[in-house]
Amino acid sequence: MAFSVVMPALEMAQETGKLIAWRKKEGDRVTKGEPLLEIETDKAVVEVEAPADGILAGIKASEGSDIPVGQTIAWIVAPGETPPIEPESTAPAARASSHAKAESSPVAVTPASGSAQASAASAKISPKARRLAKELGVDLATVRASGPSGEILASDVQAAASAPAASGAPEKESKNIEVPSSLGRIMAERTTQSWTTVPHFFVTREIEATALNEYRERIVGEIERAHPDPANSVRITHTDLLVALTARVLLKHPRLNASWTADGILLHDHVHMGIAIAVNDGVVAAVVHNAHAASLAEIAIQRRDVAERARAGKLRPADIADATFTISNLGMYQVDRFCAIITPPQAAILAVGSIADRVVVFQGQPAVRPMMALTISCDHRVADGARAARFLADLAEATREPAKILQ
Repeated sequence: MAFSVVMPALEMAQETGKLIAWRKKEGDRVTKGEPLLEIETDKAVVEVEAPADGILAGIKASEGSDIPVGQTIAWIVAPGETPPIEPESTAPAARASSHAKAESSPVAVTPASGSAQASAASAKISPKARRLAKELGVDLATVRASGPSGEILASDVQAAASAPAASGAPEKESKNIEVPSSLGRIMAERTTQSWTTVPHFFVTREIEATALNEYRERIVGEIERAHPDPANSVRITHTDLLVALTARVLLKHPRLNASWTADGILLHDHVHMGIAIAVNDGVVAAVVHNAHAASLAEIAIQRRDVAERARAGKLRPADIADATFTISNLGMYQVDRFCAIITPPQAAILAVGSIADRVVVFQGQPAVRPMMALTISCDHRVADGARAARFLADLAEATREPAKILQ
């Protein structure tokens, strides 16, 4: 029995994925679960695993291609079996909406007079490419389509935008324009969408980090004594501690571990914690799954592994899926405090500033204490200021007694 390898959809709004590299070649034997190819989606570069055991055959997509979601790009067959013959048509996107299908309908492309493409008829264009053409001011009549069935892809629009002006055309003013990567562009689209459609509000609280620092030093010391070889030890960071504490506190505040949906407020019974990680082209929110039930060491190992894969461009689909809450920590950059933009459909995100000594009132006297600012951004459709304040109060209490919460 032949199994199809399709361009996966990792999120509702994904329209295409770019094939970065095949990890196997035509005729190679593959095992279910092993890395088969790398794709670049709207979120990150991820590895796609083989869906079955067998022989890779009928590869239909080359590296560098933008491929619609749901389209078959290869087959995994039994030894001696041939891949099925498909009609010459582009498979519909697995999650395309009726609106997206309407936008994908053929549009006439009128070639310029005397062009080598004077006999071109019509082409299809993806919604993503249409939006990009509008943003960059590219005339679709000048774009050469490279899609599998003649459709115009986002990469074609970018190529047309960066192509030199035709001979004889008036020379335009030179502009130093940096074309963002697909990750950078989707970050711009997502943050704009979130900021303009989600009613944000922000609540900040300063907490004393003495107990948090002492607990981390004690745990780090215990690990170093148990594992003198750094290669075999787990490095516990302040982010790991905050992930563990925040996940447990969120169980008491379900409206902050929730999502706004068309049917109402969806309350999650688990905490999949997103951690904002800086990469070359932007920020990726890698996910520590079931952080509310994971030990501190398990969280540290998951965080380290997904961070390494994110920076190497080797994220797997599961690494960026299903986050219910996100933590963004800029403390290592000496940022005192900041406000983060919510990642829909999540209802909140926690922004963490640096731990710095400040003069505060301690036991009725001025004293220098390590302080840290926590700012939560909330979707006002899901939570209100009182709920956010109670959450921060419980989180502050948890940082004063981390051993009690994490035992």
